[in-house]
Amino acid sequence: MGNPAPPQVLCFGEALVDRLLPVGEPLPAPGCGGGPEPGRRTQAAEGLADIAGEASLLGPGDGVDRLGGAPANVACALTRLGTPAAFLGRLGSDAIGKAFELLFAERGVETSGLQWDAERPSRVVLVHRDAYGERSFGGFLGDRGAGFADQALDAEVLQQAAAPLLVGARWLLCGSLLLASPPAASALEGVLAIVEAAGRRADARATDARQSRAQELSSRRPPFLAVDVNWRPTFWGLPAGTAPPAAVQERIRPLLERAALLKCATEEALWFFASDNPSAISSALPGRPAVCVTDGPAPVRWFLGGRSGQLAPFAIDAVDTTGAGDAFMAGLLHGLCQAEADPHTVAEPEALLRFAAACGSLVCCGAGAIDPQPRAAEVERFLATRGGVSISAADHPAVGPEACSSGAG
Repeated sequence: MGNPAPPQVLCFGEALVDRLLPVGEPLPAPGCGGGPEPGRRTQAAEGLADIAGEASLLGPGDGVDRLGGAPANVACALTRLGTPAAFLGRLGSDAIGKAFELLFAERGVETSGLQWDAERPSRVVLVHRDAYGERSFGGFLGDRGAGFADQALDAEVLQQAAAPLLVGARWLLCGSLLLASPPAASALEGVLAIVEAAGRRADARATDARQSRAQELSSRRPPFLAVDVNWRPTFWGLPAGTAPPAAVQERIRPLLERAALLKCATEEALWFFASDNPSAISSALPGRPAVCVTDGPAPVRWFLGGRSGQLAPFAIDAVDTTGAGDAFMAGLLHGLCQAEADPHTVAEPEALLRFAAACGSLVCCGAGAIDPQPRAAEVERFLATRGGVSISAADHPAVGPEACSSGAG
C-alpha cells in the first residue's frame, strides 16, 4: 500500500462537541460552566457512541452530543469528498479526544498537527434550538479552572508540524475563533508567517529571469487562505447574541485582510464591512478575495473568479441544518482543488458553487454535521436528479446566503 496523498487543505482550529439541548430549553448563563451536576458523567453521548464504542453518557432528556467544530467538520467533509485534508488543533486526552482520534482515522484526515492536552479538557458547547430549528450558542461545559485544550495551542510545536504540510497544500482554512485565545492566536500567526514567507520566495522566483522552465513548473505557490468568520461571542467571554465590539473587530480584521476566500453570514458582513454585497466586501480588502455571503435558507450571494451572482438553494426536507455551511465550504474547496484553480481567476464558478450547494443540502438531510457528509459520487447523483438550484451570474452581487433549512450552505 502506497503512502497517502499529501493533504491539499489544512483545517486549523477547533474540534469540539455541540451539546444539543432539548428543543425549547433555555441556555444557561454565558461563560464556561463547571460541568454537569454531581452524579452525571461529563462527556460523550449518542453522537459519540458510534465512534467511541461507548453507551450514551447523557441521561434521558439531557440532549444529544455531536462531534463538531467548523475546521473539524470541513476536514472530515473534504476527505469524504476525496480531497486529502489535515486537521491542526489541540484536544484533551479524554473521551471526546478519543472519539475525534477514531473519527479522523476513519475518514483519513491527516493529524500530525493535532496536539494533545493532559491537563485541559476538550470543549463542550451548549446549543439551544428553538421550535423552528434555529440554533444559538451558549456557554461551555467541562472547564476545571485551566480552560480548554483548544485555548492552549503550543505555537512552536505547531509550526514544526505545519511546515512540511504547507509545502504541498493548496489551501489553509481557519476561522476567527482562534483569535479569542492568545496562545491560539500566536499559533495562527506563526503558521501564517510560514505561508507568507513562502509567498515571498515564490514571488522572487517568478521574477528571476534566469529561472528555467523546469524550475518554474516545480516551484509550487504557497497555499491560499480561506477564512470563515464564524463569529461566536461566547468564545470571547460575551453573552450569546452580542455583536463583535470594535476592539474585537480590530483583532479579527487583519485575518480577513489576508484571505483569498472569505465566507461570512449576512450579519457578520454588515458588522465588519457595513455591507452584505460580496463584490463590495472584496473591494474593501487588499487581496480582493472571493466572497460568499450566507443567510440561512436564502440564496447565497457570491463573488468568485471576478464574477458575481446568487445561488438559490435546493428545496429539501431538512432534518438538521448543523454543519451545512461547513459542508458548503468543503464542497467549494474540493472543487477549487480538483480544478487546481486560483479563486481570483477560476473559470465557471457557477459549477463549483452548485456542487458546494449540493454538499450543504445533503448534510441537512441527516442529523449532525459529520455523519451525513456526502461522497462526491453522491453529490453528482443528487445534482443529476434534482433541479432545485438556480445560479445566476451578474455584473453585480445579488441577495442572499447560507442556504440550508432547505439547502446550501
